[in-house]
Amino acid sequence: MRSPIATRAKSQRAERAIAAMSRSVGAKALPSVSQIARKKRDPFRVLVSTVISLRTKDEVTMEASRRLFAVAATPAKLGALGVRTIEKAIYPAGFYKTKARALKQIARRIESEYGGVVPDTIDELLSFKGVGRKTATLVVSLGYGKDAICVDTHVHRVSNRMGLVKTSTPTETEFALMKVLPRKRWIGYNELLVSFGQHICTPISPRCTACEARRLCDRIGVIKHR
Repeated sequence: MRSPIATRAKSQRAERAIAAMSRSVGAKALPSVSQIARKKRDPFRVLVSTVISLRTKDEVTMEASRRLFAVAATPAKLGALGVRTIEKAIYPAGFYKTKARALKQIARRIESEYGGVVPDTIDELLSFKGVGRKTATLVVSLGYGKDAICVDTHVHRVSNRMGLVKTSTPTETEFALMKVLPRKRWIGYNELLVSFGQHICTPISPRCTACEARRLCDRIGVIKHR
């Protein structure tokens, strides 16, 4: 078990790393779901756009979400749409046919079991077919403003590469980060690391020379960098 002093040192290092990564990212665009959440904090919009975003580029997610919300901005309206209509609205999002069926089922269940209100707990959200932990944590954090850490591929990769955690799966990373990150950083950590992971700490040949956090990074697993 890590001592309180070691944990405090990790937290302080994490704070410095977050500040440095923020400087590296600068004014680069936020991830699509964060943009949608900031425009209108609506748990339903966060849920739907996150489902659309899986295996899909940000610009495609933004446009697909915009088209779908133009015709169905509530669970009742989305649940009433035909699957083909949903498919057409969210195309060319990855796996759009599977997502269209899932979105319709999710919307109908929210309407019938929850009175049209998206559940505000991770466990309840995970009971929906098509909703994984990443989606659930984003809905809880960005939709409801509750403290949660959303771990996607960028968060998992960068946190381990820097040496902030040593984990094998995104779920392990989520719980390890809860012990390291100050609680006030939980919600914003995902959107920072998504931008940082896309533009600076890329999967292959990261841009270490342009990284303000390079002196705080262990570069675990990095073979080649720029």
